[in-house]
Amino acid sequence: MSWTELIGHEGDILWWQMSIRAVLIFIFGLVLIRLFGRRAFGKQNPLDIVVAIIVGSSLSRALTGNAPFIPTIIATAVLVWFFWILEHAVARWHWLGRLAKGDPVWLARDHRLDRSAMKRWGVTEGDVCEAARNSGVAELDAIREAVLERSGKISTLGRK
Repeated sequence: MSWTELIGHEGDILWWQMSIRAVLIFIFGLVLIRLFGRRAFGKQNPLDIVVAIIVGSSLSRALTGNAPFIPTIIATAVLVWFFWILEHAVARWHWLGRLAKGDPVWLARDHRLDRSAMKRWGVTEGDVCEAARNSGVAELDAIREAVLERSGKISTLGRK
């Protein structure tokens, strides 16, 4: 049986060929995560989100036969490799990290909410309160500092 008979030809695949593709793509995804680390798919900063969307989109097209299987797998591997290089460059050059991932945003300082920053970034008082409760701060007026981190998570500190 040839490779094409096993996985089908793009645009015209049978259910069992798509199933074989699914298993191969699953294994390929695991290999990518093991080679390039969990960071490539586990964090939530803008760079990570873009990579996850592109990888998911590419692999889904290979799975359904809407794109050629081997070239799509190779292109996805190159993308993740490029991401890995970029992540290492970001760790070495602060300016590149700011460009790729952004900066943290102060939402509260000295027990005072910065409502203009909250409005600009679409953060509600309820969001800040939820983050505070998650960090063990029970009341809004007990929040000493609140920061919208590069990952999108809100970090809070309570009274000293």
